[in-house]
Amino acid sequence: MDACITPLRHGGLSLVQTTDFFYPLVDDPYMMGKIACSNVVSDLYAMGVTECDNMLMLLALSQKLTDKERDVVSPLMIRGFKDCAEEAGTSVNGGQTVVNPWMIIGGVATTVCQPNEFIMPDNAVVGDVLVLTKPLGTQVAVNAYQWLDQPERWNRIKLVVSEDDVRKAYQRAMFSMARLNRTGAHLMHKYNAHGATDVTGFGLLGHANNLAQIQKNEVGFVIHNLPIIAKMAAVSKACGNMFGLLQGHSAETSGGLLIALPREQAAAFCKDIEKQEGYQAWIIGIVEKGTRSARIIDKPRVIEVPAKEKDGELW
Repeated sequence: MDACITPLRHGGLSLVQTTDFFYPLVDDPYMMGKIACSNVVSDLYAMGVTECDNMLMLLALSQKLTDKERDVVSPLMIRGFKDCAEEAGTSVNGGQTVVNPWMIIGGVATTVCQPNEFIMPDNAVVGDVLVLTKPLGTQVAVNAYQWLDQPERWNRIKLVVSEDDVRKAYQRAMFSMARLNRTGAHLMHKYNAHGATDVTGFGLLGHANNLAQIQKNEVGFVIHNLPIIAKMAAVSKACGNMFGLLQGHSAETSGGLLIALPREQAAAFCKDIEKQEGYQAWIIGIVEKGTRSARIIDKPRVIEVPAKEKDGELW
């Protein structure tokens, strides 16, 4: 499960907790703080928990930073984390800061719940469909952006993508990673979700497999559609086996919710989340009779996100 659920001694309540941390992957410290916080609370949202009672922040500052760098970078990261926590309707009270060879940022999210406030992830049934609430390709976008300064790497991909495409994809990835999955968690209740997980370090297929393995029913997940940040499918292909984006292996950071929904509710869920957030969700696959595993079909349909470029707009 994405978060641990501990029944409390006090009647009918459970403690729901999760932790996560990672190394910087964008060059804006404020956005890095937001992404880290969004990533931590996402594990609550994957359980359908929409309220977070408290957060702790974990911060490691690198020994390699000069005093000046540290004085600029650390308050920005902390502010980003704090602002994102406020967006999530919670606050940061407590944590730990250390000095370390590498920068690390992350935290802990804690909430106390009644049983109707979380959705167990193990109730998918044959005929359900799989919905994804954020596009894939964050790892590819972040790497491609770093390669703009590395000629030998850039030469591998410059035939399939322009510098402007890469900068846009990086911006899209950064804002997508910083976006909370909270609306999706709310709507999981409204549209009777049968279980969910969030797509992070194991990639789409890894997390789909994890979710399939814990199902009560003998089901399998089949994925037909891959919504991908525009141009990143071509970049992944140009890099051979490095990312495996089209095979579902590429790691994501702070990715979307992968939700098993009743077929008759899924389209309404996608419409509702787009209306509330202004961002799309996609039906990407189905739940069929199977052996509790997930697969992506041989030639999945790649959905470029966004489908059309609009001047001055990211999405």
